[in-house]
Amino acid sequence: MKNALARASGRLATRLRPRGALVSAAAGLALVATSMVVVTSSAQAAESTLGAAAAQSGRYFGAAVAANKLSDSTYVGILNREFNSVTAENEMKIDALEPQQGRFTYTNADRIVNHALSRGWKVRGHTLAWHSQQPEWMRNMSGTALRNA
Repeated sequence: MKNALARASGRLATRLRPRGALVSAAAGLALVATSMVVVTSSAQAAESTLGAAAAQSGRYFGAAVAANKLSDSTYVGILNREFNSVTAENEMKIDALEPQQGRFTYTNADRIVNHALSRGWKVRGHTLAWHSQQPEWMRNMSGTALRNA
């Protein structure tokens, strides 16, 4: 009796699998179609750029910017079109700002900040001291000397 029941269950399961798969596939397609309608409707309601879409909900959409890329027209075109906030990639880290102790240079950091401010964007700071981007003069300092520097 147990073998007959197992065989009957196996035949029933074999017959139902294709139908079950078909029902699952249809349900999945319906879900995808519904999601596409919702996404399309949301996308149509949103602004045409990432920065503008973020601004609709009081947010900003930023990019890490390298000053040397500001002369690349493709880079700047995408930056200007899609973003409304920037963070300097490395130009605001200590090795870029103070390559020699007591001698500061803000040229590249200023390029990034000025680019952003001229468009009314937000500018976020970045890590000032980073283990792999310390100027040579700072590498052997510690304690009070490092804090004073």
